[in-house]
Amino acid sequence: MKVLIVGGVAGGASAAARLRRLDEKAEIILFEKGEYISFANCGLPYYIGGEIEQQSALTLQTPQSFRRRFNIDVRVRNEVVGLDTQRKCVKVRDLRDGSEYQESYDELILSPGAAPIIPPLEGVEDERVFTLRSIPDSVRIKNHINQAHPASAVVIGGGYIGVEMAENLAKAGVNVTIVEMADHLIAPLDVDMAAEVHRYIQDQGVGLMLKNGVQAIEPGKDGLKLRLSKGQLEADMVILSVGVKPDTSLARQAGLKTNGRGAILVDEHMRTSAEHVYAVGDAVEIQDFVTGKAGYVPLAGPANKQGRIAADNICGIPSRYKGTQGSSVLKIFDMTVAMTGINERTAQEAWLDYDKSFTFSQSHASYYPGAHGMSIKTLYEKGSGRILGAQIVGYDGVDKRIDVLATAIRAQMTAFDLTELELCYAPPFGSAKDPVNFVGYAIENVLTGKVKTFHWHDIARLPKDGSVTLLDVRTPTERAAGHIEGFIHIPLDELRNRVDELDRNKPVYIHCHSGLRSYLACRMLSGLGFDCYNLSGGWRLYECVVNDRRAVEHGCYDPN
Repeated sequence: MKVLIVGGVAGGASAAARLRRLDEKAEIILFEKGEYISFANCGLPYYIGGEIEQQSALTLQTPQSFRRRFNIDVRVRNEVVGLDTQRKCVKVRDLRDGSEYQESYDELILSPGAAPIIPPLEGVEDERVFTLRSIPDSVRIKNHINQAHPASAVVIGGGYIGVEMAENLAKAGVNVTIVEMADHLIAPLDVDMAAEVHRYIQDQGVGLMLKNGVQAIEPGKDGLKLRLSKGQLEADMVILSVGVKPDTSLARQAGLKTNGRGAILVDEHMRTSAEHVYAVGDAVEIQDFVTGKAGYVPLAGPANKQGRIAADNICGIPSRYKGTQGSSVLKIFDMTVAMTGINERTAQEAWLDYDKSFTFSQSHASYYPGAHGMSIKTLYEKGSGRILGAQIVGYDGVDKRIDVLATAIRAQMTAFDLTELELCYAPPFGSAKDPVNFVGYAIENVLTGKVKTFHWHDIARLPKDGSVTLLDVRTPTERAAGHIEGFIHIPLDELRNRVDELDRNKPVYIHCHSGLRSYLACRMLSGLGFDCYNLSGGWRLYECVVNDRRAVEHGCYDPN
């Protein structure tokens, strides 16, 4: 059996290694138009920022080591420029001398990955404008910083790579501003969870310009001038990070079926519309694990799994890819941002009957030094309580909580199941009631009717005519630091003795700092005959989101 693989890195390299483990006699040829077949593209920003000191650390396998270990014919600087699915052959161009040749196959795996989107902007060709997708890209950026010593940089795009680049440029001593057309950073996050990220990243000295776009880049001798949809910026260098697109020109020229975005259509076995041709990684359309709908999620984890699955099926093992849930984690200075499953936008587009819960928990036992709070947003299906998605913003321990919730989603677990999870506990690492357990408890309380909730965006719609009671149960010190207009103040510890100040005939909407004490107040008042609603996430979430939205709408993030 002769198998050709077009493209290395996550999908192609994983497929090649799996094929060899399953079939020692197969002839396997891997083509890569670049110089590297397996490298840590997620580590590229950290090489620029100096966290990863040696360029060699980014290379997971060299062509030579791959050949020695797996007996695979690795051909770097060889670009596949033509595909004939009828004759089962490809045309290859050797980029070192321009010569071309043909290679036949029994089975073919396409793993061309994705390419950076280059917007059609005036001035984008300037040598001080960079993209980041490969090791050579990172070397060019690092060399420019070391040689030109830029004082300022603009990152166009606030996705994963854009935010990581902003952090690492700042660590390299560059003054950085992120320009993002959307109203928040990191598209998979919901706006209410992004608000805390915005506040933190600005505290680290990174500028933000949201709901703003770059119209043109005007090169000058002393720097670059960026004309924006609102205002302008000057910088010594620019990083383009507006997203990626599937690099599928070869597949489309060969007549393989693709979607409107250009991603290759595959079945659950990673087979394309052409017989004996498979496709994996950032070039393919995926099925969302939660909604079952088609999507595009370019992540290394799914690419590795898909490469393995394609290899399995070529070797007669009927493996299936069961969907992508978008589990991801992001480091922003000392902050960790993580997510899995769907966000609210996706839930609404899929017409799911869902609700949400906001909880705030410590990373480990609060009495043990070094505990940090983490904000958790969880989406769940009404009625069943099935977990649909989760987002966490915090510091220590975020990654392990999102991994538990990612596992819960994959296993179709409910909030009731989360309450029963027996998770590791010792004071330096967690609490006897883990933050994941608390997510389950909070949702269970709603599903079983122990409490009713309202959310930060509901407050503006609450009647102010006296027909409802708005109650703040925080301490006087907390109240003095800021409050929601119209909420009367009775501290929780005084509530029992002052309950006669409240009208039992009126619904009571209660908030505290994070939602825990107001839950206790709700249980207390419910037991006394009141109809109570608890503000999920409390004052801390409300204040952060409302001020963030106000800043975005009024352009307060804009330094001009």
